[in-house]
Amino acid sequence: MHLVQNFEASADAPRLPRAIGQLRVSSKMRDGTSCIDGLYSAGCARAVFPRRTDAVEAIVVNTSGGLTGGDSFDVDARAGRGSRLVITTQAAERAYRSTSGQARVRTKIAVEAEATMCWLPQELLIFEGATLDRRLEVDLSAKAAEFLMAEPIVLGRTAMREVIHDATFLDRISVRRGGRPVYEDRLSLTGDVQALLGQAATAGGMQAMASALYVGPRAEALLQQVRALLPATGGASLLRPDILVVRLLGRDGFMLRSALCPVLEALSGAVLPRSWRL
Repeated sequence: MHLVQNFEASADAPRLPRAIGQLRVSSKMRDGTSCIDGLYSAGCARAVFPRRTDAVEAIVVNTSGGLTGGDSFDVDARAGRGSRLVITTQAAERAYRSTSGQARVRTKIAVEAEATMCWLPQELLIFEGATLDRRLEVDLSAKAAEFLMAEPIVLGRTAMREVIHDATFLDRISVRRGGRPVYEDRLSLTGDVQALLGQAATAGGMQAMASALYVGPRAEALLQQVRALLPATGGASLLRPDILVVRLLGRDGFMLRSALCPVLEALSGAVLPRSWRL
């Protein structure tokens, strides 16, 4: 773990140490098989690679144990031409209470011609008092690039009857293909999140939610299959013949995952990463 520690010259007490993580990973095709092309990690960011024959699977690990005010975590991933890269996380990420500042997460993804990228992090668990600003930017080649994304979020620890009355979560997702925007999504949860989620027009009292996005040639053919897998608290729509969007609500993380996993396997055409099945 790499910690950057700052001290105020005139203050009696030091600032709390901040966790900084950087990860860059890329894949390429070699002898007809996807393999690692490049890997760099620094600070609290790590990646491990289970053996797979159909793709490069990278499991991202945050060795600091979570995110709090002042922390910064950056991921840069690239699927090289014709290769398949799957990125997930070791476990649910945790956004803890912040006493000062905000946690910052930035992810940049590039998918080259005829390549496939699956961005499948496990749940983000938001605690009371958390302050998190998260952004995901995706650049797809105009030539047969395929992309699957899932972003599950759980607000509060339902097993401990925790509710979120004071938190800030800003989430931005931007997807471009051939340099042109094809998908933009914004989520802003601030203040009394529990009251906001309790409204019928938002989450109807549910504490878990997920967005999934598939961009690729199978989108239109998958629509009815995905709809058949969803519970009453979910929905799926085509933005275009090759862009499929899924929204899902759950009472808790278990309910959310039970509904989400079959959908993701249908969209990816493969079993989920090993860490999802532990």
